[in-house]
Amino acid sequence: MQEANIKAFWNAHPCGEGLIGVAPSCLSDYEAFFRQYDAYRYRTEGHILHCLDDVGFSGKQTLEIGLGQGADSEQIIRRGARWSGLDLTPESVQRLRLRLQLKHLPYEALKQGSALDIPFPDRSFDIVYSHGVLHHIPDIQRAQTEIYRVLRPGGELVVMLYARWSLNYLFAIAVLRRLGLPLLYLTRPPKDSVYGQHLANARKLGLAHYLRMKNFIHHNTDGPHNPYSKVYDLRRVRRDFHSFEIVRAYKRFMHAPPLPVHGLPFAPWLGWHLWAHLRPVIP
Repeated sequence: MQEANIKAFWNAHPCGEGLIGVAPSCLSDYEAFFRQYDAYRYRTEGHILHCLDDVGFSGKQTLEIGLGQGADSEQIIRRGARWSGLDLTPESVQRLRLRLQLKHLPYEALKQGSALDIPFPDRSFDIVYSHGVLHHIPDIQRAQTEIYRVLRPGGELVVMLYARWSLNYLFAIAVLRRLGLPLLYLTRPPKDSVYGQHLANARKLGLAHYLRMKNFIHHNTDGPHNPYSKVYDLRRVRRDFHSFEIVRAYKRFMHAPPLPVHGLPFAPWLGWHLWAHLRPVIP
């Protein structure tokens, strides 16, 4: 999996855009779009705001890796961070710049670039924050080395990663969706629907090959054409982020479509979002 494939996908499908429709092109419509997107995001995943409150951004040099529509970026700046942003795609960088201009929000730097070669000097940041991004990077070992490089001693890496020990991964994806996919051959869904796209993938790759979890997981987290995803437990966090130690970790967000589980009180055990706070290991 090449980084260029990942960049092309996310540039064409900015994170979360499909949830409320394609973003408009004129300036006034973007203001409404950002309001609508933020309302949806924090209505659906209200825990994010509480998690951000718990970080302690005020006065800290903060780098956010992976920007999406910039909702969390705005919240971090409003919490007093001296914020800089980095995204692989020009589309997200352009949208973030527009959001910050519209909201008259201050920031330190906003750059397009790769987490594999972070364009900032050594020991530039007190906090590195990344929500739902690092599990899309195949060469995570190189990325964590770069994050370690730009963090100051005693700094903090705050990440949200998809959780392996979750209802979504263990049952909704691994069982329900895999069992349901062969039925699509009989129902013939519209080609442009999500189900039609999964069916096209299965025909292209071969049903048995597509249903292997090492392949199926990619296409069942952020759309049928998502090129790469990975799920994590704490053992995998320790392995992939070997330059860090886990300070604390917790799970949030009951999410396992097509199961109607949103809002059920089992997120600490079966939630889809694994939050981890990590500290650089000093040699």
